[in-house]
Amino acid sequence: MADDILSEIIQRRNLDIKSKGFDFGFEIPQKRTRRIHPFLIEKGVILEVKRASPSKGDIAINLDSYKTAKTYAKAGAKAISCLTEMNYFKGNLGDLMNVCRAADDFEKETGKNPPAVLRKDFLTCTEDIEISYRAGADAVLLIARILSSNQILEMAQKAKALGLSMLIEVRCQEDLEKLALILQNVDHNNILCGVNSRDLKDFSIDMLIPVNMYSKIKVLSEDARITFESGILSAKSAGFARNLGFHAILLGEAAAKEPNLAEQFIKAFENSQENKSKQFWQKITNLHESKTKPILKICGITNEKDALIATQNGADILGFIFWNKSSRNIDAKKVIEIKKNLKNQLQNDNISKIPLFAGVIVDTDINCLETKNAISLVESDILDAIQVHTFDSALKFCTNKEFSNIPHYCAVNLNSKEDLKKLDELAKLGEPRILLDAQSQNQIGGTGTQIDEKLLSLVSKKYKLWIAGGINSENVNHLISNFHPELIDVSSSLEIEPGIKSEEKIKFFCQQFIDKKNK
Repeated sequence: MADDILSEIIQRRNLDIKSKGFDFGFEIPQKRTRRIHPFLIEKGVILEVKRASPSKGDIAINLDSYKTAKTYAKAGAKAISCLTEMNYFKGNLGDLMNVCRAADDFEKETGKNPPAVLRKDFLTCTEDIEISYRAGADAVLLIARILSSNQILEMAQKAKALGLSMLIEVRCQEDLEKLALILQNVDHNNILCGVNSRDLKDFSIDMLIPVNMYSKIKVLSEDARITFESGILSAKSAGFARNLGFHAILLGEAAAKEPNLAEQFIKAFENSQENKSKQFWQKITNLHESKTKPILKICGITNEKDALIATQNGADILGFIFWNKSSRNIDAKKVIEIKKNLKNQLQNDNISKIPLFAGVIVDTDINCLETKNAISLVESDILDAIQVHTFDSALKFCTNKEFSNIPHYCAVNLNSKEDLKKLDELAKLGEPRILLDAQSQNQIGGTGTQIDEKLLSLVSKKYKLWIAGGINSENVNHLISNFHPELIDVSSSLEIEPGIKSEEKIKFFCQQFIDKKNK
């Protein structure tokens, strides 16, 4: 794949326009023949008619756009996105008109409101908007990244004048400035904001990009309707997007591959609710954005003294072990006391912030006392999230409906290339970050053992790195320089004995970890 596939797509599209025109050789009605349908006023799912992509190649090359759209409508999609880019996604304007016809036939046959139809393409001028309108689209995608401020405003105003809605896709600060310009000049009822977890430059996925942008869009407009785009590959991950507060999701590859599973994704999204996961992951993205160094988690905290020293020296997250087989096991009352003490220290200006609190569990049986206590502390806002340790436990936790409203992240012991499949499986379930820890005999954490750097290198090509295992003052700068982790988790190297930290070791470690951005 080219280093900048986006530029290549646009260049080839412009050449096609020069040779074929804005209709790309398709016979487009001179006047629109169908009424305009409202675009996602209610919360819901956008399913996509998609044959291929630059990152995945052929997805559903023999897809029948009319039949697929009909299946999506029957499944309950609130909108259908139709890719019309010909060279890399293998769609066309004929598909768009077929999808519109399917939506109209669904309405005639059922008497129900049909899904709105979105034209998804790399549109660059008002002529594209006019063609989309005449071909029957109810909404158009406007990608802020590829348009100047003047272009995107002119196109948005053209869409509004024709009565079309628009999905404004943003991903960075410059995009937000363009969105702000549109929000100031175009009726909000015609605007849906979208955040793509996929970087269109290299087609990599980061599920936390939409989280980061969500609050920034809400600052621009409290009534903004925001869509989570790309990266949703399972019903579970569709529910995760709803947990984060998103108004809609745009589902491409997963639905296109298996249209008959579309209803599962829709129900998962519509039956889920915004919960504490939103606050936790927003705090994580805020931490990452505010620092030049990785997020620092100090784990295995068992007492007020160590918690205070770690906090005073810059820890972003404190980890508490809720597992009776660990020498660092802590009871719920002690965690409550530690939180209370830090609040008092904050009021007395002895610390500048209270770190996030993470409760580490291994046993996912809801009847397990330690697990029950940890969950209770999350529900009472003492803990911010649960860290579920080991792949087997993580899988059980993520697929257990009883835990669906509990903010969490997973930790997996990494010992071989085969273990990389575990990361893929959890990512498919919508886990945006996975902590990697070393494996040492029967121990699962606090081993002092490092992960093989060859494995770290392999993971870093696909996922943002959260790493634990054998990290100390001697190797932390090497790890940061070579692997650029987003989060570092340290425990045993800061101890005098299991569960008891050394003030000197904490201070020395954190001095090497000082974030120049916040000096």
